[in-house]
Amino acid sequence: MTATLSARRTELASFLRSRRDRITPGDVGMPPGLRRRTPGLRREEVAQLSGVSVTWYTWLEQGRPINVSAQILDAIARTLRLDAAEREHLYHLAEVPLIPAAATAVDITPAVQEILDSMAGLPAAALNSRWDLLGWNTACAALWPGLTGPDSSRNVLWEMFATPACCRCFVNRDTGLPPMVASFRAAFGQHLDDPAWIRLIGELSSASPEFARMWAAHDVAPPPSQTMTYRHAAIGELSFALTRLDLAAVPETFLTVWTPADDESRQRMRWLLAHPDAAAVDHSH
Repeated sequence: MTATLSARRTELASFLRSRRDRITPGDVGMPPGLRRRTPGLRREEVAQLSGVSVTWYTWLEQGRPINVSAQILDAIARTLRLDAAEREHLYHLAEVPLIPAAATAVDITPAVQEILDSMAGLPAAALNSRWDLLGWNTACAALWPGLTGPDSSRNVLWEMFATPACCRCFVNRDTGLPPMVASFRAAFGQHLDDPAWIRLIGELSSASPEFARMWAAHDVAPPPSQTMTYRHAAIGELSFALTRLDLAAVPETFLTVWTPADDESRQRMRWLLAHPDAAAVDHSH
């Protein structure tokens, strides 16, 4: 056993003991019992609540080199009431790849919405790894009304691939879309059994041969950070550099900020914000 591995096992043992000591029997609906040397749970109680043998849990807490699965770690994390940061720390110490919580379209907090609104001059939105739109500011709505409107799917990939070609505002599709699909596939690796992800992939593949072709390539990549060009009927094309800011408190959720890539785009964005009623498309269906 290397020195690094030994240190990690020792830290894991100490971490588990410290988390166990802070949970009382009453916290988990168990009677306090007699002759307790500490107010926390006993090892056998953690094992029972987590669905593992007492011997196995004892070995884990002693830092022995035993194999452990993500399912068992999650059971222990629930028993010990670990928060997101503590759960991630447990996975790291146990040398098990972290399985993030499922990314779903949930409401963002008022604090996150306030952050979006504070960036009044820049389009900004909150998204998850499935490219669901969770929140946005006024500048984003002005630039991309098809995504933020009341009849929208509120999913960026659907807007990019499944809307009628005449209404797609994204210009540099050949260079911009493959990295988006590749990052989507990389994220899907953590959600292989998630019905919502599977349904979205199937619907996109049926609605868009372009998406189906990119998906079939099996390319994977980190989230894109590149220049995107959009076309707005009232002012023409605008180019933006994308910046991604992860929201640590919510797994797989992040802010995307569009910063004008040149002076002309910056001037056109200012005009658009000054004329909020300017039509984004020049026709209707």
